[in-house]
Parts: sequence; structure tokens; C-alpha cells
Amino acid sequence: MLDVSDAVRAEIGDEEAGRLLAGENAPGSYDCTSCRTPGDTGREPTSTVLFVGDETAVLAFAHSACVPSQVVRVSEEQLQGAVATITGGQNPAAGADAGTLGGAPRQAVLGVTCGQVLIGDTLHPAIVVEPTGPIARPGTDGPGDDFLPMLIEEGFKPVADVDTTPGTVDGWSVLMAVGQLHGILQPPPEGTTQPTSWWQAHQPLDVTEGWRTAANKNHTVLVYASPHGTIGQQPREDLLRDALEKSARRGTLVAAAMPLAGTS
Repeated sequence: MLDVSDAVRAEIGDEEAGRLLAGENAPGSYDCTSCRTPGDTGREPTSTVLFVGDETAVLAFAHSACVPSQVVRVSEEQLQGAVATITGGQNPAAGADAGTLGGAPRQAVLGVTCGQVLIGDTLHPAIVVEPTGPIARPGTDGPGDDFLPMLIEEGFKPVADVDTTPGTVDGWSVLMAVGQLHGILQPPPEGTTQPTSWWQAHQPLDVTEGWRTAANKNHTVLVYASPHGTIGQQPREDLLRDALEKSARRGTLVAAAMPLAGTS
């Protein structure tokens, strides 16, 4: 009933994988690393999920119906947060956390708000990113704000109507692990194969059950971005939607749909 993917086997070795499949090191009962409800390796299909940090690795388990067996690469700080959750809220619509925007000459801080956005008859999990100040283009130190132009160059598209689903952007993804939001990944630098963090939570962020359910259903998260001073930290999803619509009307909103990376 236990699934050990080739990627996990390559990390833990054939001997350890064999012991797991034989039931020697399987935990029996566990809390699913995705949906956080109980599971049993002896009674239902179970995936092995290996979280790999800079120096350590942690093996967790999930219902196969939730996520496949896989390797999730995270920073050591993120791994320690995952361990705390495995061994064991903020209101996502109220603005969750901030991370640094790498590559800019100013150490910009990105404010992140999570909430659900209704498009047609479907609720979509969304992340809204807004810097705490203007973002200068790398190599310049002028007073201008190049946040949106740089994102458009990466494939984000201007939003004219929030009722329209954004298109996808190649190579970007949203990192979830142990039911928490860890970061937004961008394509790997030229000559490398590993994606890098564009935004990374200081601590893994809780999301609402509705947000996680929508993410599991859609396997996609909508990421909206707007310049400093346009959205703000909205305490309710209706206010967040209103702020997004106002930003779109002003021509100051871009967006992209991103797949989930890791577990959700």
C-alpha cells in the first residue's frame, strides 16, 4: 500500500526503500502531510514524501489520493518549520507574511495576502503580492518603480478584468509543504536546473481549509502583483476583491497562474 517514487528512492537508497516497502520502517498510522487527516499505511494507498533541506532530510507520509510520492526541496529554515508541523494562524485574507525580493539593488520587502477569488462560478486560491516600497530595476538606483515592468518581462500579464482567469507563466510555481505556504519559485538561473525562490516566507504560513481545498482541486494558484500603495493588507476577501478590481481599472495589476510545487 506504500508508494516510494524513483526520486525518493534515489535520495534514501534502495536498502531503506526496501525496508519501507516491507513494512519494517513504515509508521502504520500517520497524519497526511497534505490534508492533515489520519492515514494508515497498512490499510490505504500511501505516498512517501521526502523533504530535503540544505543539511537534513525528513520523510513524511501522505494519502496517495492527496499527493504522489515525491521529493520536496526546501531551505533548512523551511524544513525545520515542516518538522515542527509534522511532529506536533494567521487569517490568510488578512495579509500573511513578507519576504525579500532578490536581485533588486534595494532590499525590497514583499507583502503577501492570500484569499480566494471568484471567477465565474469557481473559487480560485490566490496570492496577492505588493512591495512595501518602489522596486528599482537591477543596476539602477533611480526613484522609479519597475516592479510591474520586470514581472511583465517574466511573463506576467496585465489584468484588465478580474473576472478573467490569468494565463500561465512558464517555470514559475507556488511551493506548498505540509499544508502550509512556503514560497513562490521562479525559473532556475541559466546553466542550472533547480528553481530559485522569488518570494520566501520567513515562517511557513497557514492557509484556510477553503484555500487549501481549492488549491488541491485546481492544482493551480493565481498570483496577482501590484505596485506599492495599491492593494494594502485587506482583512476580508470581499475587500481584497474590491482592491484588485480598483487596481485593474487603474492599469496597475498583473497576474499569472502557477502550478503547485510540493504538497498542498
